[in-house]
Amino acid sequence: MPTWIKQALGMLAAILLLPAVASADGMIYTKDGVALGGTDQVAYFEAGEPVQGSATHTHEWRGAQWHFASAEHRDMFVDNPEAYAPQYGGWCAWAAAENYAAETMPEAWNIVDGKLYLNANMQVKRRWERDIEGFIMAADANWPDIF
Repeated sequence: MPTWIKQALGMLAAILLLPAVASADGMIYTKDGVALGGTDQVAYFEAGEPVQGSATHTHEWRGAQWHFASAEHRDMFVDNPEAYAPQYGGWCAWAAAENYAAETMPEAWNIVDGKLYLNANMQVKRRWERDIEGFIMAADANWPDIF
């Protein structure tokens, strides 16, 4: 089977099996019932890397449960969630530019103009980095209609 068909089938499976919850502004990517699979999104800004959050430090926002590595990170998020929440509900930014939703992995990320963008995997992240500005423009236009 050609690689492009395998990739297309993989994308279709990801779309059909999306583990998301509804929220006020569309869909938030969740894994095991927790936004971003429990990754502390404040850590991307403060530690410069993904850090697993804890069920000890949680906050519900936009219909999803968010986990944080510390009470300090939780409080920072509570005070200004829009500053820390990932773009496109934590779904893959490159996929949003291509007009579909795909899961993300914590290690495939960028902060651009103070905003967190996640990607499906490291290969997709490299594609994303070839034209970040163009992909953001496309994803911003597509996002409201993806769900």
